[in-house]
This record gives sequence, C-alpha cells and structure tokens, in this order.
Amino acid sequence: MEEIVTYLEMTSPTQLRPGRPAPGITLEQVGRESPLIPSTQARVGAAHAWRSASRSEREWAEWLAHPLRQYWLIRSEGEVAGIADLEPQSGGDVEIATFGLLPEFVGQGLGGQALTLAVRAAWEVEPVDAEVVSRVWLHTSTLDHPGALPNYARRGFRPFKTEVRTHE
Repeated sequence: MEEIVTYLEMTSPTQLRPGRPAPGITLEQVGRESPLIPSTQARVGAAHAWRSASRSEREWAEWLAHPLRQYWLIRSEGEVAGIADLEPQSGGDVEIATFGLLPEFVGQGLGGQALTLAVRAAWEVEPVDAEVVSRVWLHTSTLDHPGALPNYARRGFRPFKTEVRTHE
C-alpha cells in the first residue's frame, strides 16, 4: 500500500483563514495525566491507521513524557469531540502533532472551527528558543480523513514537502 504524506505550514498568524463559526466548539488544555488523551487519540486515529490507535502503555508513557507537548481537547457543547497536540520546537516552530475529531463528530461542519482554534493556540505557544513563534506546521496523509487536507488548505496552510511511503 502506498501512502502520500503532505507537510504543510503557515509562517504568519495573518495567513490563518478562520473556519465557519460552529457554536459550542471550544478548545480546553488538559494535563498530560488526563486519561482522555490516549483514549481520544486512539478513537480519532483508529479509522486512519494512526500509531496512537495501537500504542502500548510504554509507548504512551514516552509520548506523554515529552516536556513541551501540550494537549488540547476539542469540545462540542462541553462533550469531548476531538483532540489537538501542540509541540513547540526549536527555531520558533510549533508542530500540530495531532489534530482530529471523533468519528461521531465528523461531517457536522465542526472541523474548520476546531482547526481555527488549534492554530490560534499554536501561534500563542511559548517558543522554545526564539522570541516569537514563526511557523506552525503539520502533516497529513492519504490515510487520513479525505477532508483533512482540504480543511488545512482552506485555513491557509501551504504544502512545503511531500513524501511517498510504502507499507507492506
């Protein structure tokens, strides 16, 4: 099986094109000890072959131990609807390492607003070794939801690299 991975970036917060407002969508930061992080990521990623859908306890412990990674729950009317993980990196970069909605919230017009909130949060992260965040980036693949890449493009992300991976 062939997978195409697309890396996208935004180099200024002014490039963000907000999604259509979705009433009741909020972003809530949670601590790495929250049991909702593994369970939500696993449920979001199960349909898309994400590694987080089948991480062992040891692998989760390693993921959650990253000292700079931030975890955000996407909520719809207070109910957990998805997740975003933000990872500040050197040089003013912030990676949106995880972004996705739970299956029961997909197709309801929430993704644009949820991504808008996650991108705004990424631009506000304290940078690692720079004065300000200078780039927010993420990646998606042909295994992800078919609406992922169009949503990223509509929000203002531009591709900067693609790669082809072959899976047995």
